[in-house]
Amino acid sequence: MKTDLSSYNNDWYQPGRRLKILCWYFINVLIFINPLNPISSLKVFFLKLFGAQIGTGVVIKPGVSIKYPWLLTIGNHCWIGESVWIDNLAQVTIEDHVCVSQGALLLCGNHNYKSTRFDLFVTPITLREGSWVGAKSIVTPGVTLESHAVLSVCSVATTDLESYSIYQGNPAVKVKSRQFN
Repeated sequence: MKTDLSSYNNDWYQPGRRLKILCWYFINVLIFINPLNPISSLKVFFLKLFGAQIGTGVVIKPGVSIKYPWLLTIGNHCWIGESVWIDNLAQVTIEDHVCVSQGALLLCGNHNYKSTRFDLFVTPITLREGSWVGAKSIVTPGVTLESHAVLSVCSVATTDLESYSIYQGNPAVKVKSRQFN
């Protein structure tokens, strides 16, 4: 058996109307990815306009890329750092007081390496209250960071992270508990 990409078909995946996707593409490039736009409130406005649910006090830094805002929920007082990529082919839920640091990737889709057709699969990601995704880290499809969990710099979360725990590495493993002073 060999991989046959000519038989790849993800027609089943319809994240929205084509015109809506096209319009969002240009807003994403001009307003979000564009490093010359530091205005967080403008980004929040456009996210809401395209169907995202956004709380108060949300800070979105320059260079952020969001695939589909209608599949995004961000709670209150969250920080989304520079060059974060939210590749939300499925729902991404970011609860209150969450930090997603610069260069992080939230990846809701992947391909089935066991299939000769390389089938697409998508699963939601949830970042619970007070969790923190470190700089240049990756959260893979279907993962939940429980309350106040930390994914350290340059780490890859392939399974759920326990509450008040710090994870590090690729794949990320628990290295210690998170304690506050």
